[in-house]
Amino acid sequence: MPAGPRPSVLFITDLAYEARGRRYCDEDIYLTSRLREEFDVALCHPRDAAALLDGFDAVVVRNSGPVLHYQEAYDAFCARVRELGVRVYNPLHGRGDMAGKQYLVDLSRAGHPVIPTVDRAADLGLLPAAAEYAVKPKLGADSVGLRFIRDAALPEGEDGTLLVQPRIDFRYEVSFYFIDRDFQYALYAPHPGQRWVLEPYEPSAEDLGFARSFVEWNSLDHGIQRVDACRTAAGELLLVELEDLNPYLSLDRVAEPVREAFVTRMKASVRDLLA
Repeated sequence: MPAGPRPSVLFITDLAYEARGRRYCDEDIYLTSRLREEFDVALCHPRDAAALLDGFDAVVVRNSGPVLHYQEAYDAFCARVRELGVRVYNPLHGRGDMAGKQYLVDLSRAGHPVIPTVDRAADLGLLPAAAEYAVKPKLGADSVGLRFIRDAALPEGEDGTLLVQPRIDFRYEVSFYFIDRDFQYALYAPHPGQRWVLEPYEPSAEDLGFARSFVEWNSLDHGIQRVDACRTAAGELLLVELEDLNPYLSLDRVAEPVREAFVTRMKASVRDLLA
């Protein structure tokens, strides 16, 4: 009997986006070449996605750049997905960066191990004393709009739109990568001033428990998540970010067996989403 038609995937990426210290295009060229082993794959820019959804079995959102650069097009994409009932990878109901950074305020308020975060002037007193404070947009990404100030403050009328955090003295940053809540690998930046100069990291059981707690807190049963954390001078891990929309994977920084295992697991995850 002839084989049935292969599932079709619309792969959303911005191959021209220039990310500091990263090659988005290389990673997505590689991923699409591997997904084509099992799926019929077409690539499109995030601004074109809403118009091209019809006719595909699934949509994979990858290195599409910060949403705030094309917010109107992204909103149209989300509305069209819900209208058509298209399966999206990652699904659009994530509670991490996909929904903005309100989760950092909520997790901080609930006592989770995150960098202390507030978004209202009335709560600035909850932050620990620090030499400097970071202020960034709640809907920001990729350090867009990030600035540092001497004293914790929010401009008048900006309650709920900006985040304020103490600038943490950390030893290094570390990222944990998951597919469908299954741990895949970890990478760290041993030099604080070089965020994307990454090396393989062997997490302890305690480290994995930390990262997994945030993946479990999130509501995604399918897809890729990256848990970014910093190791403080005191030795504890604090959550920096829970990337659940289009996390860069730094696949060029892992060994070939690790990369191969990741791709195999991703293809299985997309198949499972379609099942």
